[in-house]
Amino acid sequence: MERRIEPHRSAIYATTLVAFLAIAGIAVVDPILPAIGEAIGVTAWQVELLFTAYIAVMAVGMIPATLASGRFGFKPVLITGVSIVGVAAVAASLSNDIVALSVLRGVWGLGNAMFFATAMVVLVNLANDREWVVGLFETALGLGFAVGPLIGGLLGQVSWRLPFFACGVFMVLALAVAARKLREPAQRQAPVRVGQIFATYRRPAFVTLCVVTAAYNFVFFVVLGYTPLFLGLDVVPLGLAFTGWGLGLAAGILVVGHRLAHRIGAVQTVGVAIAGLLVCMALFATSTGTTMSLVVLVASGLFMGLANANLTDLALGLGSRDRRVATGAFNLVRWGAAAPAPIISGKLAEHGLALPFWVGFGVLAVGVLVYLAFAHVMAAGYGERVLWSRWNRAAADAERAPEEPVGEAY
Repeated sequence: MERRIEPHRSAIYATTLVAFLAIAGIAVVDPILPAIGEAIGVTAWQVELLFTAYIAVMAVGMIPATLASGRFGFKPVLITGVSIVGVAAVAASLSNDIVALSVLRGVWGLGNAMFFATAMVVLVNLANDREWVVGLFETALGLGFAVGPLIGGLLGQVSWRLPFFACGVFMVLALAVAARKLREPAQRQAPVRVGQIFATYRRPAFVTLCVVTAAYNFVFFVVLGYTPLFLGLDVVPLGLAFTGWGLGLAAGILVVGHRLAHRIGAVQTVGVAIAGLLVCMALFATSTGTTMSLVVLVASGLFMGLANANLTDLALGLGSRDRRVATGAFNLVRWGAAAPAPIISGKLAEHGLALPFWVGFGVLAVGVLVYLAFAHVMAAGYGERVLWSRWNRAAADAERAPEEPVGEAY
């Protein structure tokens, strides 16, 4: 079947390019974490502040960014966010101490919050073919996680400052493209109120998804933030290692995630993802050498890709009918749960290199238990079944009266 005509194709590609660069900016710091710690003389947990500050501000910034998009429009908020990221990245390349770097990474996170609170909504509203544009956005995210560490590793071999500076330059280029090509959706939407965002947490299926996602995202950033220190590799090998992880992530998103969801459902695909990642955390903690750790790293990326391919769709399907509200409420939990993971990992590592992985295992195990107990609630709200729901009377009742039709997700 031929793809529909897309009159805003250039605007869609421009927004997707910015998404790729934003994700690459998150991942570019991975290979240079040990080099930064050595260059400025700080401990592991202090280096992890670069991740925690970034993610914490990004989480908190989701709400004002969502409110601002309703008041001022998507394009001004998105462009402002890209500008903030560019300035913060260049300034970070000139910093000399961990406090300044952490503050600038926090500012960087605010800019990314403004982007991620608006980008997907803009894309879906501009496109005629929803499936195509969502796939395009997910492709950009997967490739960003794959390319970011490679850039960080290659440039970081010269100086840990170069990856930050390069990211700033890329964002300036993205700004030029976005300012020229980006289009505001034709239909202006009403402003969003804070109460609307928090009212979304009254939905049992959405709350279940948030709990599972919170546990998953905590572990995601244990892997992304702590593993570079755990592996003990030089900058370039570390960049290549995380490029392998990013390729696993991209394969999980692009090749396996949606295909598996079409076969067994999005809810059960997330179950496969978190179960596989739970095994990976145990293997990390019991790893007997670098080779085993690298294999587990790539495998963890694959399972994370399965989760990432479906979590946003589930959030939009189970949350508010207003996509901005659903996205804001979901991202607040998603990034808020991730924020403490890097710094906690850094502190735990002082008492044992495997301890962060065991703690991550425990956190994710809670998420798995919640999933097993309430996956039928999510499935019912999304118009699916889980394998064991046939024995669950509550699930059967819920399926006869879904919480909200999945067709309202976009």
